[in-house]
Amino acid sequence: MITRFDRVALDLPKPKSPNANGASLVQELLGGKFGEMSTLMNYTYQLMNFRGRDQKEARPFYDLIGNIAAEEHSHVELVTYTINMLLTGTSERSTDPATAPLAAANESRNSYHFLATGQTALPMDSMGRPWTGDNVFSSGNLKLDLLHNFFLECGARAGKIRVYESTDDPTVRAMTGFLLVRGGVHIVAYARALEVLTGADLSKLFPIPDISNKMFPEAKVHEDKGLHLKLFRNNPKDFARVAEVFKGSHPEDGLKLVVEDGMPKGAPPPDLPAEPQLTAPGFGAMDEEMMQALVKRLESAG
Repeated sequence: MITRFDRVALDLPKPKSPNANGASLVQELLGGKFGEMSTLMNYTYQLMNFRGRDQKEARPFYDLIGNIAAEEHSHVELVTYTINMLLTGTSERSTDPATAPLAAANESRNSYHFLATGQTALPMDSMGRPWTGDNVFSSGNLKLDLLHNFFLECGARAGKIRVYESTDDPTVRAMTGFLLVRGGVHIVAYARALEVLTGADLSKLFPIPDISNKMFPEAKVHEDKGLHLKLFRNNPKDFARVAEVFKGSHPEDGLKLVVEDGMPKGAPPPDLPAEPQLTAPGFGAMDEEMMQALVKRLESAG
């Protein structure tokens, strides 16, 4: 069983205004090829498929992948809540279908947010294509999987930067700034793992793309607190050896990398208000005329 806490990784600020098209952009960071669904599922399957994990030389790499996979679940949550917050209020709230309360779907780049869900996120990319298991790479070769994971995290970083540059919305920028820092930890982790495994020096590759996280104010605030140096180990007993891989200094500022037992404090999940036009009878406002007609039919049938 996985213990779930009713917290999210970051206290997200409210959006400037409802923004369906902004939500469509952020969908790429959730269900795109380099989105959080891909990082979560790649590392989860590599973890479950890991052979020879109890061999002395292999165990630290298993522990590393397991720790990062656990954190990726929180990143899926954070991107999802960002999308949901942007979609809140994008339609005209009404219980009367004749008023066309979902007319905003006509102007939205991704109509699925209105037609296939309750103005909330789905595991799809910015064009509405569903996330697919074809995005999972689990070769059975540790060196190849670690190389893939390094590439995947660098691709994810490029995607976050492009979404950041596409909008000045405070919710999106807070989310992307935080994930640039945490994804940066994962890039360093896989680089260090490859160095331990092969002796290769990957330090000259940093950063990819060639722009520092410190250029983004919403990322710099976390780096100033040292968050770019920490890998969280929320189960020290079962994943004790991760520090044998995540060690040394950060390739950009030379500060010492740290494995910290426990988990970040986080924040309460954002509250998503009901959208009346989507509310089913039995929860919120009811169609009284319909309910009276239903009662009469039941009485006559009895």
